[in-house]
Amino acid sequence: MANVVVIGAQWGDEGKGKITDLLSRSADVVVRYQGGVNAGHTIVVDGRVLKLHLIPSGILYPDTVCLIGSGTVVDPKVMLSELDMLLELGIAVDGLKLASTAHVTMPYHRLLDQAMEQRRGSRRIGTTGRGIGPTYADKSERNGIRIIDLLDEQRLRERLAGPLAEKNEILQKLYGLEPLDFEAVVAEYVGYGQRLAPHVVDCTRAIHQAARARQNILFEGAQGTLLDLDHGTYPYVTSSNPVSGGACIGAGVGPTLIDRVIGVAKAYTTRVGEGPFPTELEGSINDHLCDRGGEYGTTTGRRRRCGWFDGVIGRYAVEVNGLDCLAITKLDVLDELDEIQVCVAYELDGRRIEYFPSSAEDFARCRPIYDTLPGWQTSTAHCRRLEELPPTAMSYLRFLAELMEVPIAIVSLGAGRDQTIVVEDPIHGPKRALLSA
Repeated sequence: MANVVVIGAQWGDEGKGKITDLLSRSADVVVRYQGGVNAGHTIVVDGRVLKLHLIPSGILYPDTVCLIGSGTVVDPKVMLSELDMLLELGIAVDGLKLASTAHVTMPYHRLLDQAMEQRRGSRRIGTTGRGIGPTYADKSERNGIRIIDLLDEQRLRERLAGPLAEKNEILQKLYGLEPLDFEAVVAEYVGYGQRLAPHVVDCTRAIHQAARARQNILFEGAQGTLLDLDHGTYPYVTSSNPVSGGACIGAGVGPTLIDRVIGVAKAYTTRVGEGPFPTELEGSINDHLCDRGGEYGTTTGRRRRCGWFDGVIGRYAVEVNGLDCLAITKLDVLDELDEIQVCVAYELDGRRIEYFPSSAEDFARCRPIYDTLPGWQTSTAHCRRLEELPPTAMSYLRFLAELMEVPIAIVSLGAGRDQTIVVEDPIHGPKRALLSA
């Protein structure tokens, strides 16, 4: 039995959906522990492209229970559209369970998110405009609506009356927007509650029952380490805690329940939205990485910013998450390059530093210090075993493992499920995988 956390080791969009899908084969339960519809997973199954924002990719396995934990914020309309899509594809959704205590993204949250971002102007954060930040803000202010409130119309009326009146006043007086109709909102969200009711459970209790039954539990984070509210590139961060410790809070488990933490990182680096990005590229190489990697956001469709692999933020991700091993994705995107650069340190005000600075202003002034490695200039998409990789590709992976000081257990070489090399069983295998420093 093993309980595993899968997290993004960069700024999100590392390909966690594919890795979670792979690991879900060995999992009895998959738990999504934070974030909302600002996240997205793209999974390719038998040539079909599935885009999921809330529902864990483990739903594709009929015997796997998928739990959406209390630490998530749920837009019921989006969740139901995902359920309908899965049902149309003939995928069973009986195993999907939703925490009764998860907070609900309401229509005023989306309106406020978009209005606030527009008002920031040049100081915008780069949010998805899906209402995530305002939902978490209401949660912290003890002013939120939870899934359990949607199951009882009278309770929803009582809980919604004050917040909606307050939000309508803000929408009208501060942003010049039309107010929301109380009765219409109640009717809409009671309807959502009726459809979601069969899936609603006490999530924490369900997780602990699975743990007592010695089932394999996979905890799935959204976004990435550098977008963590407390440990990321603040203020250009998300509104929750994607780091591995967030799994304990968002799922309602103690840290002793976690056996292993797996980090997912691209063979290069991408970022969506605003904020400093030391290894960001421009021109033809940026376009090459973006086009070959299909670097467009699952949620927003925005073109991602691309750069070389950043070992400084990589080591930081290893530390704050306690990573046991890494999954490296999109190695094939580098196939055509004659040389590849890797950031091994920063220059800050004339000094070499090898750590991630806590000051956003300092981070914005960091300049990357690179080591240059030879490319392999041949396709790796067909490789299914380590020995099939070009020697220079193997050298690149070993360089990353040494730089990050953590072994690499999985190498992904394309979007397809079969385009994967599993070096060691990342769940039940030894702590030190074969492809190590």
